[in-house]
Amino acid sequence: MQQQMLLAGHQSAIGGHSGAPATYQRLKSVCAWPRMKRAVVEFVQACDVCQRAKPERCKYPGLLEPLPVPVRAWQMVSMDFIEGLPQSGRYNCILVVVDKFSKYNHFLPLAHPFSASQVASTYIDQVYRLHGLPDSILSDRDPIFTSKFWQELFRRSGTTLRMSTPYHPATDGQTERINQCLETFLRCFVHSCPKKWSTWLALAEYWFNTSWHSAHGKSPFFVLYGHDPRHWGIEAASATPVVDLNTWLSERIEMTALIRQHLLRAQMRMKHQADKGRSERIFAVGDSVYIKLQPYVQSTV
Repeated sequence: MQQQMLLAGHQSAIGGHSGAPATYQRLKSVCAWPRMKRAVVEFVQACDVCQRAKPERCKYPGLLEPLPVPVRAWQMVSMDFIEGLPQSGRYNCILVVVDKFSKYNHFLPLAHPFSASQVASTYIDQVYRLHGLPDSILSDRDPIFTSKFWQELFRRSGTTLRMSTPYHPATDGQTERINQCLETFLRCFVHSCPKKWSTWLALAEYWFNTSWHSAHGKSPFFVLYGHDPRHWGIEAASATPVVDLNTWLSERIEMTALIRQHLLRAQMRMKHQADKGRSERIFAVGDSVYIKLQPYVQSTV
């Protein structure tokens, strides 16, 4: 009888799969039995339909696990596409390539549809010729990056391909934020003529690479080259003094170590802040768990 009342009070259309407090209040108005409140809580917590259909209200499961910090520039890069742009000349999308150490970027215009071989050719022409091959490449699960051609190309070069977690693009949050910065820059300068965005891409790349970055307290340009560039319309305070080669090399080594320390501190700060809204989940061998497989953003039923 108790089980029937629980089913009627929770899983029927009248019960509506309400939470434990609402289900208990509904049942209390028509019946009672010893330890009824506890029975309602346990029944609702074990409801299979609720666990599948309702969003979790507790802290986000799992503590943040940052990616390893590289030890030099262009050792690890991340790649992503910005798509859905208006046609600008021959181009309608952007390939964003980011160095995980210096935060230096390349914004490369592309024409969609494109193949994995075309993207690889663009990467070799615009990035490889300047920085060589990285040890690893981080990307989302775009069909370009999961294609056999792309994977075989970098397997032969000895480069490890790291894919973001399925249905979780925040794995590479840095590139997602850079995409937002680039889109904002372009909106600011081409809002009245959006089809000219490709003509501003080079300046957008220069702007980002010469801007102060909070992760290491310097601009990506300075981290990569060891000095600031000359800007149009901005006079330098004084000429850069010529330094001894040994001194310059020593300073570069010290700066590289210092930059890595700054990146590690920035990563620790990010983890500390992120873990405030997360909860650690510990599972034992043999535990049953639900796996969320939803390859799209759901805004309605």
